Amino acid sequence: MLITLAPVFGVLAGVVGVVDTVPYVRDIVRGTTRPHRGTWFIWGMLAIVVCVSQRADGASWSLVMAGTQAVLTSLIFVLAIRRGAGGLSATDGMLIAIAAGGMAAWVVVDEPIIATACVIAADLIAAAMMVPKVYRDPGSETLMTFALAGVGGALAAGAVGATDASLLCYPIYYCLVNCAIALLIHHRRVALGVSPALVGRRAVRA
Repeated sequence: MLITLAPVFGVLAGVVGVVDTVPYVRDIVRGTTRPHRGTWFIWGMLAIVVCVSQRADGASWSLVMAGTQAVLTSLIFVLAIRRGAGGLSATDGMLIAIAAGGMAAWVVVDEPIIATACVIAADLIAAAMMVPKVYRDPGSETLMTFALAGVGGALAAGAVGATDASLLCYPIYYCLVNCAIALLIHHRRVALGVSPALVGRRAVRA
């Protein structure tokens, strides 16, 4: 059944990947969202690594989301160079170096599941880099993007069409980490009284 539906899940995951990026790019241009440069640099590099890795491991329809993310995360990083925040401190540099080590391990290790674990570890470091900014200023991120990205990860897991741990680990992780970021943004907005209307007014002023 899953094998039969894999193409459907794969295409939907790719579509959601495009849809969740549109509001993020829009908000970057408006000036309401300020992506963390270090985070998106790592995510852009990792998206390319994951796409190549999944293809080497025999992925088929789940590659749709991986390929889409490789292009779109690279686009957001380019936008973040001028319109983003962070990524220039010594701590950020150290975390980027550690993440690069994870990517290097992927190249060296010949075991798919271990290589994927290295990628996930590097991705987690990238997510951790943006957490302080989200905690201080939850209005500087686009909630919808991360919520939809979580849905995209779930669809990509369905697109695998088999119980292959090396192929399922990343999309499941991708779903969970994006849902966690979306929940953090929502929780901090509620705690600080940041309403969607207030974020919209910031966009108008920008």
